[in-house]
Amino acid sequence: MDALFAVRARGITKCFGDIVALDGVDLDVTQGQIHGLVGPNGAGKTTLLGLLLGLAVPDGGRLEILGTPVERALAAPDGVAGFVDAPGLYPSLTARQNLAALAALRGLDAGTAGIDDVLGEVGLTDVADDKTRGFSLGMRQRLGLASALLTRPRLLVLDEPSNGLDPAGKRHVHGVLTRLASEGTGVVLSSHRMDDLEALCSEVTILATGRIVFSGPLSKLAAENRELDYRLRTSDPGTARRVAADTPGIRIVDDSGVRQDADVLVVRALTPALDELVAKVVRSDVAVRELAPVVSPLEAAFLALTEQQEAGR
Repeated sequence: MDALFAVRARGITKCFGDIVALDGVDLDVTQGQIHGLVGPNGAGKTTLLGLLLGLAVPDGGRLEILGTPVERALAAPDGVAGFVDAPGLYPSLTARQNLAALAALRGLDAGTAGIDDVLGEVGLTDVADDKTRGFSLGMRQRLGLASALLTRPRLLVLDEPSNGLDPAGKRHVHGVLTRLASEGTGVVLSSHRMDDLEALCSEVTILATGRIVFSGPLSKLAAENRELDYRLRTSDPGTARRVAADTPGIRIVDDSGVRQDADVLVVRALTPALDELVAKVVRSDVAVRELAPVVSPLEAAFLALTEQQEAGR
């Protein structure tokens, strides 16, 4: 395996009885990359994360993590850390005591300084001596991330790390993940928060019923996606509307369910037609003050998958 890959999977299958959780999954995650997993409930995301953490082994295919083939389960491969579903904590212990206990179980010599460092990284210094039974969901998620950081992983695997986070907590977590990636750590995270994935991930993989339906950069997803609705705010909405009406591939959306201001026009288009519209608006001496998708390409793809699954039932 190329040393640049934190994860390389080829033809991975995993079944639980008659249920096919993963069906021929291919996945590449390079070192220093934050890679997102997205898909409807039951798509296979949690199963795939569990394989990366050594909680199970594939029934078929080949999985290599940090250059080493995965051949047995029940232990996270060396250099891998993270959690699935939710981090396991001892409610009667403080945050600092939880980390000390976890370090001891893993045979780590983290020391007080190391524990304080990871608590500071995730913004929990002020509650380090509070018992975790009183922690909110977001605080437990941050403590779970801190426990993973104790091992200084080269591959970090996280399931819904933004659950319950307030804006300050999200800022801490995003900062930690971005820094780790810049230092060469591979990060795989699953989330239903499309805004988090778009802010953090250089590439995403979309799963549906155990199969990959897309994997690659977000820009490629936007190019491959169906038409999207865009908010276009200009200095002259009347002229912008006339230009849009005369531009092939552009449809003006008036009944979109979107709150519209007087200077906002909502249009539906593929990317090439949208580019042409913007160029024509500018050539008409109209300033473009905002251009943004009403629903992002990633969210649109997720919604399309969900609709397809519902239709197939």
